[in-house]
Amino acid sequence: MKLLRVGDAGQERPALLDADGTLRDLSGLVADIDGALLADETALDRIRAAADTGALPALDDPGVRVGPPVGRIGKVVCIGLNYHDHAEETGAAVPAEPVVFFKAADTVVGPHDTVLVPRRSVKTDWEVELAVVIGRTARYVSDDENPLAYVAGYAVSHDVSEREFQIERGGTWDKGKNCETFNPLGPWLVTRDEVPDPQALSLRLWVNGSLKQDGTTAQQIFSVAEVVRYVSQFMTLYPGDVINTGTPAGVAMGQPEPKPYLRAGDVVELEVAGLGRQRQGFKDA
Repeated sequence: MKLLRVGDAGQERPALLDADGTLRDLSGLVADIDGALLADETALDRIRAAADTGALPALDDPGVRVGPPVGRIGKVVCIGLNYHDHAEETGAAVPAEPVVFFKAADTVVGPHDTVLVPRRSVKTDWEVELAVVIGRTARYVSDDENPLAYVAGYAVSHDVSEREFQIERGGTWDKGKNCETFNPLGPWLVTRDEVPDPQALSLRLWVNGSLKQDGTTAQQIFSVAEVVRYVSQFMTLYPGDVINTGTPAGVAMGQPEPKPYLRAGDVVELEVAGLGRQRQGFKDA
């Protein structure tokens, strides 16, 4: 299933994109697409059954804004330097263990919402990523378990970053990762059954129509399954939590000088195969 949330920011309602591309209203069936829903297999079964019988009404406003596909996200866990080619382009050593950092849940916006270039920013960068959405509480996932069983589904994520804030201003990466609007997510949450192999997905990103990133999750240093297992050793993952699993080569930071960092007026488009496409205009904060 392709689940999404539509409506004005803070007032989104649940919806489903059916096989013929029609948006279907879920608000008469479930309250929201959030951790509580994703943890409830009976609720997901009700949605599937209603979709199969054609009982879901079409949305009366197909041009409505698309919001983040998951509401009330608890935390956004991010994995840095998780593609071989991205580590190479930035001159970083391949990490022995996953590099873990956080984005605040309030950085998450809709897939087509405007992204704000922070004040005094000179190095705002793009990063297309595969996002994993947790569907079952994951705590100390063991080596003999299947970590993907804890996954509800997948989405496109844009891990926007300010490299000067991240790298040159001291401390952790958090200052360059948590600026307002720095995590567009969506358009859909695609349930796990529709993504049989998360290590076989292409990712692409364009800036002002020019292709910048063209990679595949097969290049990941740590697979989605290993990332879920690893993170669960250090923190509990709850339904509705999101993991951004890293970006392939092609970011502005890895380009020759002068590096083409983002400015107000730029337009970024990105997609992950089968998970949909995003488009954001950038403007000054």
